[in-house]
Amino acid sequence: MKLDISLLFNRVALSLLMLTHGYPKLIRLFSENPTFSNPIGIGEFPTLVLAVFSEFIAPVFIIIGYKTKLFSFFPLVTMLVAGFIVHFDDPLKSKEKALLYLIGFILIFLLGPGKYSIDKK
Repeated sequence: MKLDISLLFNRVALSLLMLTHGYPKLIRLFSENPTFSNPIGIGEFPTLVLAVFSEFIAPVFIIIGYKTKLFSFFPLVTMLVAGFIVHFDDPLKSKEKALLYLIGFILIFLLGPGKYSIDKK
């Protein structure tokens, strides 16, 4: 029971915080000039679409606990890119947030949603 409550809390809190990063990107996606960085060389627009999916769409599904392990994979990979490609040469202070999110989404990916989720209904 304590583990399931902890998993629920971690899943919801981490995903709600991630939404605060994804929402501005969602707004940018539908703006007149949807520019974004291109750290993995697939183009600015595809990178922005992936970032919106990983930081806004996937967290919504993680919050409700639907296909949690699948959807946690996307922000996990995004935070790997942010922490180890985008901020590679930056000091730890600059990459710390991405690494903390990475750790949280790795835990969600490994441990799953717990019993308080759509996945377990």
